[in-house]
Amino acid sequence: MNNKKADGLPFAPLKEDRIFSSGKEECAMNQSERRLYLIKSLLKEEPSYRRTQIPQGTEKQELLLRGLLNVRPPRPVDEEFLKIQDAYLQEKTREKGVTDLADLAPYSDGLYLWQGDITALKCDAIVNAANNGMTGCYIPNHHCTDNCIHTFSGVQLRLLCETMMEKQGFPEPTGRAKITPAFNLPCHYILHTVGPIVSGPLTETHCRQLADCYHSCLELASSHRLKSIAFCCISTGEFHFPREKAARIAIQSVQDYQKTDPIIKKVVFNVFQKEDYEIYKKLLTDCSDGFDS
Repeated sequence: MNNKKADGLPFAPLKEDRIFSSGKEECAMNQSERRLYLIKSLLKEEPSYRRTQIPQGTEKQELLLRGLLNVRPPRPVDEEFLKIQDAYLQEKTREKGVTDLADLAPYSDGLYLWQGDITALKCDAIVNAANNGMTGCYIPNHHCTDNCIHTFSGVQLRLLCETMMEKQGFPEPTGRAKITPAFNLPCHYILHTVGPIVSGPLTETHCRQLADCYHSCLELASSHRLKSIAFCCISTGEFHFPREKAARIAIQSVQDYQKTDPIIKKVVFNVFQKEDYEIYKKLLTDCSDGFDS
């Protein structure tokens, strides 16, 4: 069992009705109007952006808006912007379609395998594969999990993470976890963890650090009485951890934890690519009685 101490909640507990509730003013605007408002507001924030031409067409405007949100520094924003942003992001999630964990069938006792967009999954908590700065991916329109989660959660998330990291005073160590609200996502919370970066041969240290990520997230979720958690494929993307070995560590870590903690009832292994789905499917089939890592 990992001995790393889980961080406490740096915010008040969320109310059940805080997701997908927009005021009358925001609802009076359609998505095109919201999108243009947000783009114009973000362009005004930076003098160097003020000559930027807003393109015609929904797709090009969506790319511009996401890029502006991705590069925006963690700083306060006025309430009107937040209300319109929240209404816009919540409607975007509705358009994508929300998947409720309650509607999914387990692959085995308490374990789920689901291929889809983790930002559209309704459960207690999802896991973000973060970098050690913890304030998200700043590459415009990058498709990493960190970028997607920060994009569709809203600018509040980056600001809160920055506040937490300033208070901490040093980069987040590999294998630890922090918890934040999910803001505009259909889940309730986000667990942020920094996985190991594999820049050469895979080592035992890499494997131990990856297992620490899973243990830290599970401990943190359990300490806040969360009953369901969805893991992305930590470290297998930009951090280059071998996919099959990472999946073995993920499954083994969760199974080991489940033997000692009854609070977390449902654990989802969320994958996006078919290759990862096939890896997890085979391993979950093979490991009903345990397997050698």
